[in-house]
Amino acid sequence: MKILALDYGSARTGVAVSDPTGTLARPLCTVERADTDDGLRRLRELVHDERAELIVVGLPLTLRGEVGAQAEETNRFVERLRAVVDVPVETFDERFTTTLAKRRLGVRLEPDPKSVSVGDDARAAAHLLSSYLERSGSRT
Repeated sequence: MKILALDYGSARTGVAVSDPTGTLARPLCTVERADTDDGLRRLRELVHDERAELIVVGLPLTLRGEVGAQAEETNRFVERLRAVVDVPVETFDERFTTTLAKRRLGVRLEPDPKSVSVGDDARAAAHLLSSYLERSGSRT
């Protein structure tokens, strides 16, 4: 199953995609202002272009695992996203995703060579997706 992962931010949202087997994650791009009509349209295009069957959105819970202001904003974005895509959208605990993506040693998360806007946000989305894939694989 091909999965698109989003590391949502009000200014920039990192996007990563899995391979068709749902085993490997790679950074794809960054979408500016994803919660706008243009941003949602771009995400819908990415779902179509990548043939994604599921979207996973990082949910920034507090250190205690509670829903704070950022998680509430993310949940509002997820509801808007669900209204414009025709694939399931799940949330996944993303605490420490950006920090871990920058610190992860020995693992290179290679950007898509066709994309010009891959940065830390997209690498964070790839780390989020890798964590999701690992956890999903351990449940089977």
